[in-house]
Amino acid sequence: MASQSLFKWRHFLPEIIVLNVRWYCRYGLSYRNLEEMMVERGVKVDHSTINRWVLSYAPELEKRVRPHLSLTNDSWRVDETYIQVKGTWKYLYRAVDSAGNTLDFMLSAKRDGKAAARFFRKVLKAEHTQTPRVITVDKNAAYPVAVEALKADKTLEETAKLRQSKYINNVIEQDHSNIKRITKSMMGFGSFNSARRTLSGIKAMSMIRKGQVKGMGKEDSVSQVEFINKIFGVMA
Repeated sequence: MASQSLFKWRHFLPEIIVLNVRWYCRYGLSYRNLEEMMVERGVKVDHSTINRWVLSYAPELEKRVRPHLSLTNDSWRVDETYIQVKGTWKYLYRAVDSAGNTLDFMLSAKRDGKAAARFFRKVLKAEHTQTPRVITVDKNAAYPVAVEALKADKTLEETAKLRQSKYINNVIEQDHSNIKRITKSMMGFGSFNSARRTLSGIKAMSMIRKGQVKGMGKEDSVSQVEFINKIFGVMA
């Protein structure tokens, strides 16, 4: 049974809501694409309603997925890419481990040492991440500043090594392309908050897709769908 408080006052079944949120955060679909797909299923729902669902439930999806994630390794790959918000380019900080598993995302208005340090702190707080043995980044001068600040306040161990190498960082460069593919159809975001909330759902779906949920295979799409329905308490 779905949580009564979570879906209270919604005019559509929780199953329909979760399906649309999952599809939007997993595939390169627009809200109008989903509106048309729902019509084919005999469900008439406006694209603006689907937008509200995503903004409400994408962060909830990430929150519910996190306790089920497997531990990542201690070799970090960190980089940032660009996301358009209200016609302006913002920075999406991202980190994966050496196996390509997602550590975390963070949307930032700035690309500097303070932003990088804030992102590192966010990654370190995640329960599925380990204190890094090595952090591989590109030649961005903000990263050494951030690492020095974190070592100074004992947030990061002195033994953690910072390695600046664009070649070794190819694993995250390739991972950016999947995020870009999904966000391309979104044609930019209307606000920083809507971008942040939507990206949290994209992050969650990325981790599920990669097989980062405990006991679930990377290619087991059926079990992945069942898992999402289960954590929301809905029937498929």
